Amino acid sequence: MKTILTLFCTLMLVHASEILYTDTLTLEDAIEILQTQNLEIQAASLDEKSAHIYVKQASGHNWGTLDFEQNIARSNDAGNVFGFKLTSREASFNDFGFDEFLGQMGGLPGNAPELLATQPDKLNYPDDRNFFQSKLVYQLPLYTGGQISSYTDIAASMEKIKSLEKAQVISEKVYETRKSFYDMALLKNGIKNLQTILKNISTLENTTKSMVDEGYAKTSDLLEVQARKSNVLRNINQMESNKQLLYHYLSFLLNRDVSAIETPASEITMPSYSDDEILMRNIDLKRATTGLAIRSDMVDVSQANYFPMIGVKAEVQTAADSFNGYSIDKGSYTVGAQLTWNLFNGGIDVNKAEKAQVEHLKTKTEVELAKNDIRLKIHQIRTQISTLDYEIISLNKELELANEIYQNYEGRYKEQLTSMSDVIIKQSQQIQKILQLLQIKNKRNERIFALEKLANGVEK
Repeated sequence: MKTILTLFCTLMLVHASEILYTDTLTLEDAIEILQTQNLEIQAASLDEKSAHIYVKQASGHNWGTLDFEQNIARSNDAGNVFGFKLTSREASFNDFGFDEFLGQMGGLPGNAPELLATQPDKLNYPDDRNFFQSKLVYQLPLYTGGQISSYTDIAASMEKIKSLEKAQVISEKVYETRKSFYDMALLKNGIKNLQTILKNISTLENTTKSMVDEGYAKTSDLLEVQARKSNVLRNINQMESNKQLLYHYLSFLLNRDVSAIETPASEITMPSYSDDEILMRNIDLKRATTGLAIRSDMVDVSQANYFPMIGVKAEVQTAADSFNGYSIDKGSYTVGAQLTWNLFNGGIDVNKAEKAQVEHLKTKTEVELAKNDIRLKIHQIRTQISTLDYEIISLNKELELANEIYQNYEGRYKEQLTSMSDVIIKQSQQIQKILQLLQIKNKRNERIFALEKLANGVEK
């Protein structure tokens, strides 16, 4: 069994190594790498983790607080010194000046007024005293009008929003990765078509050279061919530069060097999402709905001010004039409950509740507006895709015709039935159709990706 597990782990490591270091990267492998290596996704994951910790923090208020207090003091203040002695259970009658009182008892009852007016020196002018106190205090809220539960729900909703934001970042980065792959496919297809044209121009160039040498063509004809060849080379070079830019961008997305990819088909199939499915899956709407839930919880928080706050408190402590003086018989405890209820504050609580209600209604209206806006975008994108599909069909036919016309004019030129200018014009039309078709296909891909982004999903 141990051998099997070792072999399995080795195979997984080999597979991971192949994904990370393969020369040709597939779209599936790129998306897999993206999930773990993209820095923006990592940052979004940390935001989500932070929000989860905040939920625990908010929920922790349900359990109250336990505090340890250590007091160390020295004072000759009469109130403090007497209080120190009482706290450590060390007070005596002598602290009240009873020695002075008893010393004058012999003159009673004649000196009773003077005796009662005597100010005890030991009580009013005590010696300095140290105070060491160790105390445990536990406080627990029993009823807060729903504030703690509402704040916990708000924290949970904020965690959900962060989770949705992470999903949105992942969706955005997957979209950018897929678009880069499909853009690369279009570029390669465009380069392939231009290279075919370049091959034809090179053949025409050789033919024209021979005709010039034999006196059947003019030097200007050769120059026109060479100029057209240079133009095609310039377009190919521009597309190659765009390929390198795409490789750089993919390297940025995947946080690793990418020098070669396996491109998918240049045309993307139309997603099968219905309008309702898109609205249900849309992350922006989910975030807006979660925000509406937060507004509802804020209403509950504002209304909690109408109710009393009830809590309990318990503490145990021991005190002495030194740490060595601590003992069980000097300890004490206190338990109790407290109710606080604000009965009037100038209408502030009422205004807070009304404002929370207004904000809730505003957010509810914004959610409905967002739904209508997304529904409008869906209809616009579907219409644009339909229009582009028709344009692609039409341009494919026009390109087919342009190729046929160019071949015909090239043959007629060889037979000296037309001029080189006419051949170049037809070839320019051919190149124009190729570039125009490439541009329209790219627009169609963008519109389909935009529809997928609205659904925040990838059509498999």
